[in-house]
Amino acid sequence: MEEMIGAQAHVIGYVVGGGLEANLQVRLTVPPQEVQEGSFVVIDSGGWRFYGLVTDLQLGSTNPRFADEQSEERLPRQLAELLHGQTLYTNLAVMPVLMMERGPELGTKEYSQWKDLHPDEAKPITVKTVPSHHSPVMLADAADIAQIFGTDNHAEIFTIGYTREQGYPVCMDLDKFVKRSSGIFGTTGSGKSFLARMILAGLIHANHASALIFDMHNEYGPDSSSSDTGAAVPGLKGKFGGKIQLVGLGAGTSFGKLNADLSLEIAQSDITSEDILLLSQALNLNETAATVLAALERDFGTDWFNAFLGMQTGTTEQDENGKSVPAPDSVEAWAGASNVHPKSALALHQKLGRLRSKTYLIADPATKGLKAIIESLEHGNSVILSFGKSNTELDYLLVTNLITRKIRDHWEERTEAFHAKKDSKVTEPRPLVVVVEEAHKLLNREMASQTIFSTIAREMRKYYVTLLIIDQRPSQIYDEVMSQLGTRISGSLGDEDDINAVLSGLPGRSALRGMLSKLQAKEEALLLGWGVPMPIPIRSRRYDDKFWEVLLDDTKGPKTIDEASRALGFGGDDTD
Repeated sequence: MEEMIGAQAHVIGYVVGGGLEANLQVRLTVPPQEVQEGSFVVIDSGGWRFYGLVTDLQLGSTNPRFADEQSEERLPRQLAELLHGQTLYTNLAVMPVLMMERGPELGTKEYSQWKDLHPDEAKPITVKTVPSHHSPVMLADAADIAQIFGTDNHAEIFTIGYTREQGYPVCMDLDKFVKRSSGIFGTTGSGKSFLARMILAGLIHANHASALIFDMHNEYGPDSSSSDTGAAVPGLKGKFGGKIQLVGLGAGTSFGKLNADLSLEIAQSDITSEDILLLSQALNLNETAATVLAALERDFGTDWFNAFLGMQTGTTEQDENGKSVPAPDSVEAWAGASNVHPKSALALHQKLGRLRSKTYLIADPATKGLKAIIESLEHGNSVILSFGKSNTELDYLLVTNLITRKIRDHWEERTEAFHAKKDSKVTEPRPLVVVVEEAHKLLNREMASQTIFSTIAREMRKYYVTLLIIDQRPSQIYDEVMSQLGTRISGSLGDEDDINAVLSGLPGRSALRGMLSKLQAKEEALLLGWGVPMPIPIRSRRYDDKFWEVLLDDTKGPKTIDEASRALGFGGDDTD
């Protein structure tokens, strides 16, 4: 980075007060229109450089008279300007986030030598003190951005967007991103699906992790078009070819012009009572369903689902005394023999009948689709599962939970075998990211405790499995799950509860709230948490042909910040 020198730092003011908790107060020495809320600033003080975000701009006056009166209308222009310069001012509220020993000037040979001799000192740390009074405050330049967020290397570091004012690239650490569960949030039309596709493209291209994508709306695999502009939207399959496996739920699932690599049929024997209880709301199950399910698993084992749905209802026969009794193959007969209330058994049988028509639930699947998915993920491919016509909430809840539970169990076994080191041939498990759209359907307060996804969010990173949840209503996601998200990327959110949910548990959330609430409806996002060193609002990279051209460039991209900016379409006269 020492060879990547951006524009010269531009002093915009000086420190006049404040603190770590209440934010620093900075007297602005340039017109307020040159600075925006969310601007990334640096402050030099002694041997330290401080990094922070502008959280507010406040107009002030040493004499209220000149603030209240339009003196420029009654005084000569030069005199009015002189008076205003002496009495009117603007203060910035700056949230300090990081600090770092300065050493020699960035970009010099002296800095390179100093960094080699002082590797620990050349890294930013959480801010622990404050700069002195009158310390100069500058808008961060390209070198400052690169110092904190890194530069794109097509491997661990990935450009996700650019600063809103100057268009400097802002990067995210993919290695850190996949080690904890993450979330992408935003209202409908804010671009969260584009952000998700872009990040997944970076992960897949860098071969950093495998991804299992539950694609409810058929958005990720095939090429499509924007619902707003009609412009072509590249799919992941067309760009990555064999690195992406397209899986259709049930036979005949279409991916537009693309053929499915595999059709997934789920064995009825894989369905557990827990899978059914997860559907309590969708199937309108009563409180007695759990008792009936427990009895079924006790009597029939893994074959309970097929055995139960194969039973007749209402059929009778005559016993030896001529009395009408339930037929041996009836629900009523089984209930009586198993000490289960017949009406409860009949009610469950009727409601499970909705699953009878699901063509992807097969007594004896011809192919081992789930095994093939696991093998593909283990071998470094990513899998996109399209629900096709089976895209109801009932399908989504059942299939995502069942498949993820099976995969969770496999990764746990692999991890435990790896740590046991009893077999030298057992390799370290490959990191896996499970991508879930409309996450609130699976992770709301009522469902979270029953699904496998809350377990993954809390515990599974030690087993190399994390979540990437995508949702427009983060306030409907269980608080405990939200608290486990390492990296949060949020576009525009209109609801106050949703804004509070995204910021929950984060330091400086009161200052960040205003920043998040003022994001533009499209192409702007706030980066928070584990995957980035500090919060920062960005203009997101566009998911278009230019993105793919840069990403798939085998030359590993340009070497300087200025070249990188131009290659990404940033900087110059047109940074849009």
